[in-house]
Amino acid sequence: LAKYPEIKTLMGPDPHLKWIVSGMVFMQLLACYLVKDLSWKWIFFWAYAFGGCINHSLTLAIHDISHNVAFGNKQARWNRWFAVFANLPVGIPYSASFKKYHIDHHRYLGGDSLDVDIPTDFEGWFFCTPLRKLLWLFLQPLFYSLRPLYVNPKAITRMEILNALVQFSIDLIIYYLWGLKPVIYLIAGTILCLGFHPISGHFIAEHYMFLKGYETYSYYGPLNWLTFNVGYHMEHHDFPSIPGCRLPMVKKIAAEYYDNLPHHQSWIRVLWDFVFDDTLGPYSRVKRLCKLAKES
Repeated sequence: LAKYPEIKTLMGPDPHLKWIVSGMVFMQLLACYLVKDLSWKWIFFWAYAFGGCINHSLTLAIHDISHNVAFGNKQARWNRWFAVFANLPVGIPYSASFKKYHIDHHRYLGGDSLDVDIPTDFEGWFFCTPLRKLLWLFLQPLFYSLRPLYVNPKAITRMEILNALVQFSIDLIIYYLWGLKPVIYLIAGTILCLGFHPISGHFIAEHYMFLKGYETYSYYGPLNWLTFNVGYHMEHHDFPSIPGCRLPMVKKIAAEYYDNLPHHQSWIRVLWDFVFDDTLGPYSRVKRLCKLAKES
């Protein structure tokens, strides 16, 4: 910032985010109507090939919204409720809990018992062969859901209760209007596309040590177009208040700080290497003891 103060002008809300997210939510509601009479095999096909991609993208929009980039820092409540709205096609209440834990991921990156993005010792010990690592990738949604309850349990907040009430109410309305298949379409898409799916390569690409000494990596491939530029992850951790749409400008302005750092060009290659490279696995993360962990 001292060398490139113009980066400060990139901070602040993204005026287009609310309209893009709203379009995605309504697209999924339309899809619920369109799939209500399909056979089950097509329900799961479209859940994986289409709906799940949108749902995964919406979880990354929720990630951006958790940094208040939809309406700005002065409108925190608007951001929280808009995240609940973005959550609707995901089928499972997620946004409020994500916000609660994601703050710690930025504040205590790799912090033992603080950053719940870090796999547990059991995950690192058990999922150590190609077949088991493949299974672990399929089960990622389960681990991301349950790991916080084991590693760093926190009291349920009022916003989490409201998030669940709104989410399950919408699920029931969809079930009442169009039956079970649209509900399964939404939830199955979320589970499938947060598991073993090309877009899910970002979970591994972001903080797994592919090279010793480097714990955060960016990805500059085309899937950034579908994921609100979550691939620009080094840039995001440097400037979390800058919305995803402007992160490429950070790299362009301060190219000398990013161009020579190791990065990824393919999330599919990331998944392949993770499964078949014996030096990679759930243990391939930096874990550090933070002061807060010592005090607690």
